[in-house]
Amino acid sequence: MQIIRGRQAAVGVVAILAMAAGTSPVTALDPVQELSGLGQYHAQDINWHDCALGPDDTTGHKLDAAGAQCADLTVPLDYSDLDGRTLTIAVSRLRATDPAHRVGPLMLNNGGPGGPSLDMPLTVGAAMGKVARKYDLIGLDPRFVGRSTPLNCGWDIGSTVFSAGKGRAGFKQSVARQRELAKRCRETNADVLPHVTTRNTARDMDVVRAALGAQRISYLGYSYGTYLGQVYTELFPGRTDRMVLDGVIDPARYTQTLLADSTDANERALHAWAAWTAARHDTFALGRTTGAVLATVRGIRQAAAEKPLRVGDFRVDEHFVPLVHFSGLGSDSGTSRTELATATRTLARAADGQHVEPGAGLSELLAAMTTEAGSQQGSAQAAILCGDVATKRGTESYWRDIQAGRKKHPFAAPLSYNITACEFWDAPAEAPTVVDNDVPALLVNATGDTRTTYSGARQVRERWSRSRLVTLPGAHQHGIYGDYGNACADAQVNAYLADGRLPRHDVSCRA
Repeated sequence: MQIIRGRQAAVGVVAILAMAAGTSPVTALDPVQELSGLGQYHAQDINWHDCALGPDDTTGHKLDAAGAQCADLTVPLDYSDLDGRTLTIAVSRLRATDPAHRVGPLMLNNGGPGGPSLDMPLTVGAAMGKVARKYDLIGLDPRFVGRSTPLNCGWDIGSTVFSAGKGRAGFKQSVARQRELAKRCRETNADVLPHVTTRNTARDMDVVRAALGAQRISYLGYSYGTYLGQVYTELFPGRTDRMVLDGVIDPARYTQTLLADSTDANERALHAWAAWTAARHDTFALGRTTGAVLATVRGIRQAAAEKPLRVGDFRVDEHFVPLVHFSGLGSDSGTSRTELATATRTLARAADGQHVEPGAGLSELLAAMTTEAGSQQGSAQAAILCGDVATKRGTESYWRDIQAGRKKHPFAAPLSYNITACEFWDAPAEAPTVVDNDVPALLVNATGDTRTTYSGARQVRERWSRSRLVTLPGAHQHGIYGDYGNACADAQVNAYLADGRLPRHDVSCRA
């Protein structure tokens, strides 16, 4: 389940390294080592084939219908042991239809961490319109994600991000659950966990680049994908052409409690949603004022703290009820707000002891959060984040942060400051990436982004003098290009992808 990426809000609600083949935190691969050590991967033949894996493969059939092809590329598990174990990386390609003006490959990442990206040529191609004709659109499922070699820790839940709950007892339950999740992942995947990192995903991207025969790639990444893109530019300077980062992560704020930076934004977004919902009381019956709607939400959380809510076949406790609301706050579009209000109405009836059945969206979300159905994606998400930045803080430090934040942020603080499985993870194999380059890039962010905060985007912009920032003021939206329907922001991205020229100045688009 994706925590960071807002464009998959139905299921997605966190939400990252250089020793191999001559890399360092701020240098690229040595050319001689690259030719001798990675040549077997760079020169591999790509066997393009149909994407559908069977009659029920909806994504594959859509890719096939659009004329895309798919392939599985081989990469090393460990880039310091190039002749050792290998993995497969699933790739899709929708080829340029204007070869006379072809720019090259545009590699795509949907965020996460752990978000599948194989289908992105379809969604991004639609947003690009005629500009898409100039690019080979490349979807790539990162290592251990989607159709690539999988990772599954065998969990009975699908997210290591959840609320600490109402009080001390709930927090102690969180600590025990996170310790057990980390233990189970270590017992089942100890041999691969050191290699589930953003730096290795960036290295995989460069293998794909070389196998495609491209000197440089263009890149579009959302949310966590903006961090991945920044890491790639650091490890492989000079190998990017046009770069778009939408929902920008500041690498300096990339920690195991990645959502802590968004605490205030989520609290404000909840209040904004409550005001919107109160104005539609006749439809949702959650309260006629903002305060009344917020009281309904508090009542649901209180009931779940006393006894898990029965929602169809699901049991939803105080740790996961807030995650339902958090997941719905990734976008302030009318559709997203309606879905959250509908889900809240279902939870309110369950809190009153009524028999309720979840709608399709809520059912999918609850299955991803609270059952083994979400284990694979949740395992990959946790393994990437913890493999990048796991730090031993001590369990009490989380409790102190939660308690300090409750008064001002009663909804968001127990979730965004809560302990994660990373506290119990083994130390990362490599030091975190220090991003200090200045490649040209177009940054896109809303001021009310509830996952990657606007202040973080501003920090990245200020460090990168050659970047430009497209701002969407006032929107509580994560993931803008092609998602939000903002013509100004979409036009800025498409103009840059079309000619490679950044705007002369930063741009503010009306939400």
